[in-house]
Amino acid sequence: MKNVLIIGSTGQIGSELTLELRKRYNGNIVAGYIPGAEPKGELLESGPAEVVDITNEQQIAEVVSKYKIDTIYNLAALLSAVAEIKPQLAWKIGMDGLFNVLEVAREHHCAVFTPSSIGVFGNNTPKDKTPQDTIRNPRTMYGVTKVGGELLSDYYYIRFGVDTRSVRFPGLISYIAPPGGGTTDYAVDIYYEAVKGNKFVCPIAAGTFMDMMYMPDALHAAIQLMEADPTRLVHRNAFNIASMSFDPEIIFNNIKKYVPEFTMEYAVDSLRQSIAESWPNSLDDTCARIEWDWKPTYDLDTMTKDMLSKLKSRNLK
Repeated sequence: MKNVLIIGSTGQIGSELTLELRKRYNGNIVAGYIPGAEPKGELLESGPAEVVDITNEQQIAEVVSKYKIDTIYNLAALLSAVAEIKPQLAWKIGMDGLFNVLEVAREHHCAVFTPSSIGVFGNNTPKDKTPQDTIRNPRTMYGVTKVGGELLSDYYYIRFGVDTRSVRFPGLISYIAPPGGGTTDYAVDIYYEAVKGNKFVCPIAAGTFMDMMYMPDALHAAIQLMEADPTRLVHRNAFNIASMSFDPEIIFNNIKKYVPEFTMEYAVDSLRQSIAESWPNSLDDTCARIEWDWKPTYDLDTMTKDMLSKLKSRNLK
């Protein structure tokens, strides 16, 4: 990777991935954004930024040509709960937008990373240690677009030789990017409320396990996969990756070790709960470990200590 375009650079993943790529590479790391979601602060000041609407193929192509882009990180998406409210828009961004990116990549010889998700799995997928290759039958628009994205990305690799790669992200936890409407976002909110000294009202029921990952590990996975030797890759779109799995009680009790006065109650959100129950409890990431040496750095306790420390330093109110 020398010249990289990040579509969706001001979102949950993109805002941190863009800065991380700029630290690692000396080329043009272009922050693509849509009007109304302009980059600010360090994200704006540390490198080039361009308007890139994923629904506009010509606009993507012009930026790719202008900066001689060789790698595209396609991060534009509506997250799970929001996608259920706006399914048409979720399809337009997730599928029609991906088609635009892949066409530009085919014409300009770019590699493409498009994140998938644990949302590709459904109720009749094995729940524990979900295999790499198994049934994918989601019942959400978010999941449907992610399965479709995996298949379309594979098609462009097989049919046209476009270097497409992807991981199935679990829930992502960050002290920088605010929650964006995902089912797993309770695991971000809970840290904010703990640091603010508030009671946390949990929208997910006790006993509901989901895979989670700290953002530094997620960024590392996205970059490491794109740097991986292609001759080792048996799978491409998309690899299971895993770090930790917990339910609300486990994360609450872990935080309580460091914030003894912290309290939590439940007010289960039926939409988010139904989505959570359709997802795996945990993923088997053996293929990622074998094919490109994936290995997470953080577990729940090390993540909790770092999250609390970083959030406290921000003097949240």
